[in-house]
Amino acid sequence: MLSTRFTELVGSEIPLQQAPMGLVAPPGLALAVARAGAVGTVSAPIGAEPQALAAQLDAQLDVSAGVLAVNFITEQVDPAAVAVAGARARIVDFFWNTPHAKLVDAAHEGGALVNWQVGSLPEAVLAVEAGADLVTVQGREAGGHVRGDTALLPLLAAVLRAVDVPVLAAGGIAEPRALAAVLVAGAAGARIGTRFLAVSESGTHPEYVLALLAAGPESTEITDGFAECPMCATSPRARVLRSAIEAVAAVEGEVGTVATGAGDQSLPPRAGLPPHKDVHGQIHAMALYAGSGVEHVTAVRPAAEVVRELAEGAESLLRSW
Repeated sequence: MLSTRFTELVGSEIPLQQAPMGLVAPPGLALAVARAGAVGTVSAPIGAEPQALAAQLDAQLDVSAGVLAVNFITEQVDPAAVAVAGARARIVDFFWNTPHAKLVDAAHEGGALVNWQVGSLPEAVLAVEAGADLVTVQGREAGGHVRGDTALLPLLAAVLRAVDVPVLAAGGIAEPRALAAVLVAGAAGARIGTRFLAVSESGTHPEYVLALLAAGPESTEITDGFAECPMCATSPRARVLRSAIEAVAAVEGEVGTVATGAGDQSLPPRAGLPPHKDVHGQIHAMALYAGSGVEHVTAVRPAAEVVRELAEGAESLLRSW
């Protein structure tokens, strides 16, 4: 298998991390990815309280499955909750917040490594100065919320010149050739989201999956059209399927509902919630996040098969190159 600074540091067999994607990436997906030898990631709720998060992770995670990460987003992060995650996962993961040593220290106190996803060179340097053990650079090709405005390969090159920790590449990587390319470019691994939206274990709404499978080249666009979400308050930029942008423009009134413990909650047009299996309504007009590599998402298969295809395909290409 592919051995890199990332796999040696975290203890995985494959230099690949499944990206955190909220409810469309449930714990079962993270466990399946981890069991396949890569890194599986679960999302901590925004503003999670330590006790509630501890109960949630104890119920969701199986440390015997392999290498797991817990992701925190936005500035609403309690260091005590980070310590809780650090005691239960190999990696604590941050995105869409400013690198801060107190959060890194909290994760380290729990016993975890820290991965900070960034969208710029200055942010990558800040993360390493704060004590992060590795960074993920997100290029503008990425699906979902896009932190910066630089293409992946130029950003990766700049960050590799500036930091001495393992660097993962994220953005538009959905097939073996793209994985091999970022490894050749110096990345220690890849962080992949869109490809895992269409696997057996995902929580993605079936209509959303069909839209992904039908997408071809040049079918995504960065937009501020789905800006009703906590992350959008600071930067309303996300890459989605173009079809969703066109569809939501024609919507009047609510776009659908989402089932919660307190009953159904209405979803306004342009809500930033990607449709998971408990969402109902005009799915085609919701936030159908997708990276620029979505054309390579052509079939729904178990996550382990996807991990194996990516790793074996990339390894074969690297040998031939």
